[in-house]
Amino acid sequence: MSKKKTESEYRPVEEVGTYLLDQIQKPGDIKAFGKADYPEIAEEIRAFLIKHISETGGHLGSNLGCVELTMALHIAFDLPEDKIIWDVGHQSYTHKLLTGRREGFESLRQYKGMSGFPKRRESDCDAFDTGHSSTSISAGLGLVQAREISGSDYKVISVIGDGSLTGGMAYEALNNASKLKSNFIIILNDNNMSISENVGGVSNYLNSIRSAEKYLDLKEGVYNSLMKSGNEGTVRAIKKVKSTVKRLIVPGMIFENMGITYMGPVDGHDVDAMVHVLEYASRVENAVVVHVRTQKGKGYLPAERHPARFHGAEPFEIESGMPKKMREKANYTDVFSTVMCRLGEKDDKVVAITAAMPDGTGLKRFHNLYPDRFFDVGIAEEHAVTFAAGLAAGGLKPVVAIYSSFLQRAYDQILHDVCIQNLPVVMAIDRAGLVGSDGETHQGIFDLSYLATIPSLTVMAPKNKWELADMLRYAVELSAPVAIRYPRGEAYDGLEEHRPAIEYGRCEVIYDESDICLIAVGSMVKTAVEVREALKAKGLSCSLINARFVKPLDETMIEMADRHKLVVTMEENVKNGGFGERFRLAYEESGEHKTRPEFMHIALPDAYVEHGNVALLKKELKIDAQSIEEAILEKHNG
Repeated sequence: MSKKKTESEYRPVEEVGTYLLDQIQKPGDIKAFGKADYPEIAEEIRAFLIKHISETGGHLGSNLGCVELTMALHIAFDLPEDKIIWDVGHQSYTHKLLTGRREGFESLRQYKGMSGFPKRRESDCDAFDTGHSSTSISAGLGLVQAREISGSDYKVISVIGDGSLTGGMAYEALNNASKLKSNFIIILNDNNMSISENVGGVSNYLNSIRSAEKYLDLKEGVYNSLMKSGNEGTVRAIKKVKSTVKRLIVPGMIFENMGITYMGPVDGHDVDAMVHVLEYASRVENAVVVHVRTQKGKGYLPAERHPARFHGAEPFEIESGMPKKMREKANYTDVFSTVMCRLGEKDDKVVAITAAMPDGTGLKRFHNLYPDRFFDVGIAEEHAVTFAAGLAAGGLKPVVAIYSSFLQRAYDQILHDVCIQNLPVVMAIDRAGLVGSDGETHQGIFDLSYLATIPSLTVMAPKNKWELADMLRYAVELSAPVAIRYPRGEAYDGLEEHRPAIEYGRCEVIYDESDICLIAVGSMVKTAVEVREALKAKGLSCSLINARFVKPLDETMIEMADRHKLVVTMEENVKNGGFGERFRLAYEESGEHKTRPEFMHIALPDAYVEHGNVALLKKELKIDAQSIEEAILEKHNG
């Protein structure tokens, strides 16, 4: 690895130009440069990324760490003919730069702008859309087999981080890849980080390989000395027992034992060295793992010191690395974090589980206070849920904190391992609803639909920060499976005076009037308050119900629906299978009704929602207060 720079050795970003980068306009342009230009190109790329991400926000640390790796891939291979699959994909910014998408960085992760992840619709050089972890080897293997069946000759390269190797899907793919009799290159980008620092056996194994580098250097030195002295026979004899010696001294050799060629570790910041290794790897007639060592956040001191904070950064000041806009109010994750710490203090049976996101889920504080009751299982949501089921079966009170989009991976485990046994596992579902800039793969807009299909699972959604605290305390004591979903961002602090105790399956009637009945779920209660005020200003009488429980549904809501002309359900979830459809069905099946109100379901369309500012997305999708008010008035006056 290259020598780590001191603070005084860093060249200010503002002083770095784009002279060489200006000459890279399309795929393959980087091949025209000589080795002596590589360090300057890397520095220009880093300066470009820092400048633009400081303005738009984005994934900075992971991209700074793989600049040279990406350059080497583009020098060694021919795009778009050859196929590169980026696991997760938040490290693909340099790839986008080198494939002619420089102008797109002006609108990075903004509505209708360039995605922060690989997108096939953006470029032929993006071979596969990614966004979730541990998928690249499976996708790459599929492309390899398609190549063989179609008689093509392109190269396939899957780039996977060491953090993604904690996901079981990667090993399922490696198991199949071991059977290959044709070339497939797997780049293991090892920076000892996923979002936060890696944990577990995979991290320990890779650390043991790093510690064996001295052996590998010694071996190469011995070979070279013997060859220079003319002892070729001795060299051949040594090489006959190399595999045995290697297995004794280099711990594990898990890839070679599976039948996959292993190369490395290689300095991931040495372009020339990587190009040579990649060219050699491309001639191997089976699957080959190239182990590349990189530094997350390299080239920008704040990101090197705080890689987790710069994983997904908001716009920041370049000089200090501090956010341009400081949060003034607590967000829902902060509230969850505080309540979890208090629960941990009061009850030593409360335990917390995260899937490689102690910072993002707010469990870092719990970990600091109660390390023996905190479990980071790596990027393994399926394991996290079943592990929690085991903890519950053992008499503990597990709380699993996972983002909505990532919890989709554990549907079978929720159904089969938790709910069939009616085990008291609490699933704290962060980032539920629209999350914004990360786009389709990260929007948490399906959870109400897929969770509501599971018998014996209670599904709740808080209207504000106090209700999240109350629901979490209630859920831990319920002795049944519970899911609590709450949104990203600032916690709503309105309706503080409306805080009745949580009762199982009961909604909260905030205002009881006539004409129009608004029934809102979780984050949409705030919007419903705004809609109600606007309608009241126009002389319309308007009830407001906070559903609280998405499952089970409270019959009180059905009774109130009968007393209104128009019932409007509101949720930040897709319409298909969501709260509104389930409520309408429950109403229809509840028997005869004296009156039949009209129904209107405010929900997200049956579609994937692209990246963009959340407020803008809500307006475009017509679930903001003004759009809902206009739709209700049109319906009411129609």
